[in-house]
Amino acid sequence: MEILDKERRVYVLGGGISKFAAERTDANMRDWINEATLEALEDSGCKIQDIEHTTTSYFSDHFDKQLKAGAIFHDNIGMCPKPNVRVEGGGGTGGLAIRNAYAYIKAGLCDSMIVIGAENMGRHVPSDVAQQFIALASDTDWEVQVAGFYIAYYALMMNAHMEKYGTTEEQFAKVSVKNHRNAMSNPKAHYPMDITVDDVMNSKMITYPYKLLDNCLLSDGAACIVFATEEWAKKHSTTWEKKPTIEVTGTGCGTDYMRLADRPYPEPGIMHFRGKQEGARQAYEMAGVKDPMKEFDCFEVHDAYSGVELVSYEDLGFCKPGESGKLMDQGVFDIGGELPTNTSGGLIGFGHPVGATGLAQGIEVLRQLRQEVDPVRQVELNNKRGGMDSHGGTGTFCAINIFERRD
Repeated sequence: MEILDKERRVYVLGGGISKFAAERTDANMRDWINEATLEALEDSGCKIQDIEHTTTSYFSDHFDKQLKAGAIFHDNIGMCPKPNVRVEGGGGTGGLAIRNAYAYIKAGLCDSMIVIGAENMGRHVPSDVAQQFIALASDTDWEVQVAGFYIAYYALMMNAHMEKYGTTEEQFAKVSVKNHRNAMSNPKAHYPMDITVDDVMNSKMITYPYKLLDNCLLSDGAACIVFATEEWAKKHSTTWEKKPTIEVTGTGCGTDYMRLADRPYPEPGIMHFRGKQEGARQAYEMAGVKDPMKEFDCFEVHDAYSGVELVSYEDLGFCKPGESGKLMDQGVFDIGGELPTNTSGGLIGFGHPVGATGLAQGIEVLRQLRQEVDPVRQVELNNKRGGMDSHGGTGTFCAINIFERRD
C-alpha cells in the first residue's frame, strides 16, 4: 500500500473528553460536545475559526431522536460554513473517524480537522430499548431473529474460544478487574471500581459465559481531537512548541462478514476477528511495527465484553492464538506489565458512549505519550509508541490507529 505524499505528515494537537456517565441529566449531547471541544481547543492551543474541517462521529440516530445530528454538532461548535462529514461504523465509529481525519489531511483536502464524537445512550430510553437499538446494527433479516442481542453473538464466540483453547471464565474476569481498577485513576470514567475475580464470577449471569461485570455499560459522553499538519500547527497552535509532538504513523481497517454463520470455518472461525487481523497488518506495515508486543508502550483495546479483549490480544499480534488467557494470568497487560492495555479503564471501566469511545481511546494514548495522565496509571515510555483498536458489530468493521511521540 503506497502513501501518495510521504512528506505530508499528520499530527495530534490535542484532545478533550466530557465526563462519561450512566445518564447525564445535567446537560444534553450538544453540551457534552461543547465540554469536550473547549478542552480540546485549550489543549491544542487552537481557535475554532482557524480549523478547516469537521468529522462528526456518532453511531445511532435513535438514541437522541435526531436525524442528521452531525450537522447540528458541526453548527454547535461554530464550524459553519466549513465542510463536515459524518462517520459511522458501530462500536468502531470513533476509530474510523480518526482514520478519516488522517486520510483527509494526508490527501491534502484540508490541513486541519476537528473530530467530535458523542452518544446519548441513557437519557431518553430504558436499557431494554437501548439493547434493541444496538441489535439493529446486526443483520435484522437473519441474526436478530435468532439471537436478538449482541451479547448472545459474543457469548457464542467466547464459548468457541473456550472450547478450542481452554480459555476460562476466570481469565475473562481478570480483564474486568484490571479495567475497572485502571478507571479509578481516570476522573472522567463512568465505572471505576475496586473489585475481585470473585466479584465478577458471582455477579449476575447474563448470557454464559458472560456475567454482569464482564460487560461495559451504556454511557453518555463526548470526546474531541484536533489533527493538523506541522505547517498549519506552527501557524495556528500556541502549544505546538510547548508540548511533545505526537504523530499518527499508522492506520488500518479490516472487515468481516456481518453474520457469524458466514465466516470462514474452521479458520479463523467465529473465535477470532479476521477484520482486526487485517487492520492491524495494515497499520503495523505503515508504522514499521514488526513485534507489537515489544514495540508499543500502551494499547487501548476494544473491550465491550471482557473476552473480546483477550481475543483482540491474539488478533492484534500480541501473542499466538489461545495464549491470551495465560498471559492475563501472568499480569502481562497490567500497568507495569510488558504491554499495559486499557490504562484508561477501557470500555468496561471508562465507558462506551459509542461515537466518543474511539476518540477517548486516542486521547488516552495521546496523554500517555505526553506523560500527562495520573502517575498511578502512567506507563513507562520505552518505544514512545501507543496504539488503539476500535471495532463495530462482531468485528464487522475494525480500525487500528498508531500514535508516536517524535521528540
